[in-house]
Amino acid sequence: MISDYLNIAFKNIRKRKLRSFLTLVGILISIATIFVLVSLSLGLQATIKEQFETMGSDKFFIQPRGQFGPPGAATAATLTEEDIEVVEKVSGVEEVTYYIMGNAKIEFKDTIKFKMMIGVEPDGMDIAFGSYGLDEGRFLKNSDAGKNKIMVGAQYKYNDYMGKPMGLGDKMLVNDVEFELVGIVEPIGSPPDDQQIYMANEDFRELFNIPERVDYIVVQVSDQNELNNVADRVEKKLMRARDVDEDTLDFTILTPEELLAIFGTVLSIVTFFLFGIASISLIVGGVNIANAMFTSVLERTKEIGVMKAIGAQNKDILTIFLIEAGLLGLVGGILGVAAGMGIAKAIEYVAVNQLAAGGLLKVIFPYYLIFACLAFAFLVGSVSGLWPAWRATKIKPVDALRYE
Repeated sequence: MISDYLNIAFKNIRKRKLRSFLTLVGILISIATIFVLVSLSLGLQATIKEQFETMGSDKFFIQPRGQFGPPGAATAATLTEEDIEVVEKVSGVEEVTYYIMGNAKIEFKDTIKFKMMIGVEPDGMDIAFGSYGLDEGRFLKNSDAGKNKIMVGAQYKYNDYMGKPMGLGDKMLVNDVEFELVGIVEPIGSPPDDQQIYMANEDFRELFNIPERVDYIVVQVSDQNELNNVADRVEKKLMRARDVDEDTLDFTILTPEELLAIFGTVLSIVTFFLFGIASISLIVGGVNIANAMFTSVLERTKEIGVMKAIGAQNKDILTIFLIEAGLLGLVGGILGVAAGMGIAKAIEYVAVNQLAAGGLLKVIFPYYLIFACLAFAFLVGSVSGLWPAWRATKIKPVDALRYE
């Protein structure tokens, strides 16, 4: 019986090809939009998680409270190297490093730009930034302090970020002071990271005239299973050392789980917001299906009368029209998923080849996303056809047979 219903529904859809296609365009657009947004969101979440895993799950971070914008921005509170000495003495702490950030004018050949720079402890870079690899040259060393050496991200070499590709030994002016390039970090995939410039803290402090300030403290624990306990101990020691309490706390400790939760919350809010916008087109698509099904009921009034006259029951009529409406939604969903895959892959391609953000912006097509989009499209189609299908069951055979 179901096969008969499907056969009739397919024949009716094929008979009105152009109308059927125009009807399902709304579903196609909305499903494609939803599919692209969710696949990009899932890919971004997976990438962020990978970045944290690369950095290590045995670290937590300390920064001044109220620090809006990037580290180095003006805040009511500041961290200093004295705070680092306090943290180093806490039980369970393996290593501590820090970095400072500041905006500088950089110049190479005839190109001038303004960039945020990072001052680092050379022997603590692996702790602060995880397993960054080298594309060329070497990492900064403690002996580089006072010798004006820098490392740069991959875009300075591959994307001609400064107008021309940079190589080892090239000189760059930073706030009109000459620095020599000794290392190029391998491509990471995030434009801010691939455009970064690193120098030793000693050179940074002298260049920016920052004698004490610390923007970010990175703490590595000896046992990652004790990370939260060590973080609590560090917080209490720092509170005593800085003479603050819960109400006047002027610093923030962030664990990897908290950072992931923050990123996840932001991504979820953005995704749901865009999902809501995409849902508007889904509603429009549903209305189009309902309108098409109403028209189909009117056109097939006599056919419905014949079906009832030869024994078709109301449930048969209802089932046929619901299946037809559901199929319109399902076909729109299939085309939408296919279009969404193509659009998402195109975005990923542009990110990799044009924006150098391939490591950060990638798409994921899990089977449950595909199934959910198709099921959702079929459900929208069926619900949209419910009222027209119900109206079809109310047609009386005698009136239908006389209908012209």
